[in-house]
Amino acid sequence: MANIPIYDGNPIWNAGSVPFGFYNNDTDFQTDAVKVAKFCAIRLGYPIENVELDSGSFFTAFEMATTVYGNELYAFLVRENLINFEGMDLNAAPSTFQNVVVTPNFSNIIRVSEQYGSEAGSGGNVNWYSGSIIMTASQQEYDLDEWAQDQGISGSELEVKRIFYQGVPASADYYYNGGIGIGAGWNSFFGGLGGVAGYGIGNNFFVTPLSYTVQAIQEVELAEDILVGAYSFELINNKLKIFPVPSEADDGLNFWFEYVIKSERFTDSITTGSGESGSGYISNVSNMPYNNPVYAQINSIGRSWIFEYTLAQTKEMLGYVRNKYSQIPIPGAAVTLNGGDLIAAATSEKTALIDRLRAYFDETSRKARLERRKDEAEFAKSDLNNVPMTIYIG
Repeated sequence: MANIPIYDGNPIWNAGSVPFGFYNNDTDFQTDAVKVAKFCAIRLGYPIENVELDSGSFFTAFEMATTVYGNELYAFLVRENLINFEGMDLNAAPSTFQNVVVTPNFSNIIRVSEQYGSEAGSGGNVNWYSGSIIMTASQQEYDLDEWAQDQGISGSELEVKRIFYQGVPASADYYYNGGIGIGAGWNSFFGGLGGVAGYGIGNNFFVTPLSYTVQAIQEVELAEDILVGAYSFELINNKLKIFPVPSEADDGLNFWFEYVIKSERFTDSITTGSGESGSGYISNVSNMPYNNPVYAQINSIGRSWIFEYTLAQTKEMLGYVRNKYSQIPIPGAAVTLNGGDLIAAATSEKTALIDRLRAYFDETSRKARLERRKDEAEFAKSDLNNVPMTIYIG
């Protein structure tokens, strides 16, 4: 086994000593790596006690601490912003979100809520289709599953959303025979409004707001629904029953309905993409485009945390080294090493550092900042209420 020299108090940066080399081209990282190695060695007892690590061990722990800091930071940002980015085309997204300022938007919220529009028939991401059956005199029941099979659709896939008979539109009744009403003149439906002041409806116009016209059309439609004979239906398990029983006059007329294909609720809600080499879509936390942090851009707050985490990591590494030989025999006695104590202390310190960092990020979340601004506004309002109000006498 090679005789590997332990730390000698004079660390020299060596890019080949770190396993990943994420930050090897960052001069700030190289400079701080040497300083952190000295810092950790002194905290571990050097030069009073030997530290059974080499400079590469300190540099590796420093690289790991920087990466952990970046992972925690970007995990927080992913949680904060995934709702704004999910579904974004990676070809249109920036190569990295590290220095991107995110403005909340409704694009993904609208996409998620499209399902309600689909069910209400007012948009959404599921297609509605229309079909019709031909009424037959004296036939009251019609099997829409049989109709679906004739169209090449599985009956179990058919879900009827709306059934209607396409009659004459209300606008045709509104202007029928030059008047307003159901097959009649103005006077018969609106109580003689057309003859105001003795004038007919020829070249004279009764000026009314648009809302009145809309109400008049709605009145016509309501009158048709209530006063004019209309069909009604019962739909159970795609078996359509029409009331009243179609007569010979109805023979050959179309009875319309709108429907959806049940499986399309799933297929139309899925957007696929490989997600490889920047293609596809942002679908989960794993393919949000965040890379390792740029060490030179980390401020003193972040660097201080990284230094402390590096110390905890080197303490753990030293503990594993010393645990290999828990006791070293010397003449007349044995020296017990403190590997177990180092590992226990390192584990506790790393956990506390991670918890502290996460709490710090949570305190700076968008929700926390808005709550803080709300509290500040309330406190300012409370202070202003204590200011005496001057009464001016004119």
